Amino acid sequence: MRQRNGLINAVVCKRSSIVGSSFGDRLRQERLARSLTQTELGGALYSASYISLLENGRREPTVEIIKQLSRQLQLAPHSIEEWVQPISAAESDYLIASLYARQCWDTRDYVGAAQSAGAAAEKASASHDSVTWWNMTYLQANSLLRCGSHAEALEVLKRLLNNSLTSDSDALTMRTRQTMAAALMSLGRLPEAIEEATLAVEIGSGDTDEEYTAYLIAMQTLVGALAESGDLEGAWQHCVALVDAVTDSTPKQLAGEIHWVIGNVAFIRQDINTGLSHHSQAGRLLSPTQDLSRWAQFNKATAWVRLAAGVVEPATLEAIERSELAHSVVGATRTETLEVSLLRARWLYLNGDMDAALTLLESIGSERDVLANHIAGDTALLLGKVLKAQDRTEDALAAFNDAKAMFTEAGATERISQAMESIVEIESLRRSGSRQ
Repeated sequence: MRQRNGLINAVVCKRSSIVGSSFGDRLRQERLARSLTQTELGGALYSASYISLLENGRREPTVEIIKQLSRQLQLAPHSIEEWVQPISAAESDYLIASLYARQCWDTRDYVGAAQSAGAAAEKASASHDSVTWWNMTYLQANSLLRCGSHAEALEVLKRLLNNSLTSDSDALTMRTRQTMAAALMSLGRLPEAIEEATLAVEIGSGDTDEEYTAYLIAMQTLVGALAESGDLEGAWQHCVALVDAVTDSTPKQLAGEIHWVIGNVAFIRQDINTGLSHHSQAGRLLSPTQDLSRWAQFNKATAWVRLAAGVVEPATLEAIERSELAHSVVGATRTETLEVSLLRARWLYLNGDMDAALTLLESIGSERDVLANHIAGDTALLLGKVLKAQDRTEDALAAFNDAKAMFTEAGATERISQAMESIVEIESLRRSGSRQ
């Protein structure tokens, strides 16, 4: 609470001076919207400390500075010149709200970020500031995703997609569709996720570094959706393209996430050595200090695909434990907590501790409504295997049929086949027993 109050006080203090420092606040907002540091914005001409002085209103921008910053921000010079003009009280309100939304995001207060970004978007819309409206609405959607409010995020993204700013820009359309695909995956709506991710990728890589990065992220999302649906060959074809896309100039975090995705698909295809190689590279490139939340997700995914491939070794257990620890630090959603518990249950099953696995799976199953359909199906499928190992054949058959229904709803064709194989096996055993 003390930290929140500090942020509020900072914003309140800002209110008295914001009318006189329009340029600095707009500059900060545009820089943060592009995830640029002050050093990156200044480039080779201006130091981070000088950019800080501009943002704090302690230096006035010259014509030359405006031209240089417009190039760095990829904006028309005249649009930056307008920032020098005093702003109204209404503009002051939504600029303050947008700054607070960014601060909430930076401190991982995603509920606060979603609320503040939504409020800033409404105020910006009332002031006919379409650019700020777009940035804040997009931040609101991403904050909702981080909170686990996937359905609500999807509705926000649909509004973005139908906005004229989005339809007039390939880069914004790509980013919106990619994020929609991620939301649909989280909801277990895999065919729709594949459709949105495919549309994003088809837009192309663009001419700027920002557009190329968005394209690579869209490719990763498409690979993930295809793999989850069971189209491993389609997923691998895109993985091959991603391998070629990683160069020495690719940011480490992005390169690490690409290796992570490729490793996941390799494991699912039972290409264990390739999976280990790519996950090893991802582990070296991804930094928990840069994004602990993504680090937690990486370890969860690593453990998941290792266990799915039957790789039961100390490194797999380490990934589970790192995921549990990192999620506890960042404040996991209930969905994430259940998914991590499912990892632990699978580990127990593969190591022969059926009683402990059953207890955990029954607990997860009681809350399966918060899981995506294909993850809830995975829970039921594993439950069926545990029950079968305990010779509880009828209960196992019910669990396998449950898994089949949820996989069908999710559109996870490969998983449907797995459930069917288990159902056929048990029914065959029942027929054989009745004949004896």
